[in-house]
Amino acid sequence: MAEEIGEGGALAQEFVQFALESGVLRFGQFKTKAGRMSPYFFNAGLFDDGAKIARLAGFYADRLIASGLEFDMIFGPAYKGIPLGATVAAELARRGRNVPFAYNRKEAKDHGEGGTLVGAPVRGRVLIIDDVITDGGAKKEARDIIAAAGAQPVGVAIAMDRQEKATEGGRDADFSGVQYVERQLGLKVCSIARLADLLQYLEQHADGALGSFHARVLAYRERYGVT
Repeated sequence: MAEEIGEGGALAQEFVQFALESGVLRFGQFKTKAGRMSPYFFNAGLFDDGAKIARLAGFYADRLIASGLEFDMIFGPAYKGIPLGATVAAELARRGRNVPFAYNRKEAKDHGEGGTLVGAPVRGRVLIIDDVITDGGAKKEARDIIAAAGAQPVGVAIAMDRQEKATEGGRDADFSGVQYVERQLGLKVCSIARLADLLQYLEQHADGALGSFHARVLAYRERYGVT
């Protein structure tokens, strides 16, 4: 498994609980982008009010500070990365580290400032902030945008690492999206929590209402998880 920066621990457990309480992390039967039936679903779009996204930004900031990853600015890829990049930049500024941020549009403007990039000039060491990594394709696009601007992409911060095999040519690959980003794109990945942390949380709450989900999530991990 690709080595991550500052993974696991009490912060990850607190985040899993927060995601559950916020309705962002749910259990049931959910079809993934790869066509798999997953017993859980993580939808960061449901961090949908000021209090939730402010606390989410705090988790990102905690993980980034603990990681020691060095960066000069933040880039939020369209679309979910845009509010995430902005709120994490605001949280870091609140803690005394003011860094610029930028994001991209899906379509270039032909008026005003034009182009696809918005915000601060993209330069120096750039950290990409997004919600998850599925197959790594979107992060490759973000990396290429940053490199084309003459800057250096150095890492990716995400909320949840599913630790799940990516797909390649319609088949299960022997690597995850996170591993692809680290090995093939050369970017460090910093995640607030991983599937392993969710399993640990479920195991610790086996006597409660969540107890029945541990076996299903574990079976999914054994079938599709990366090693």
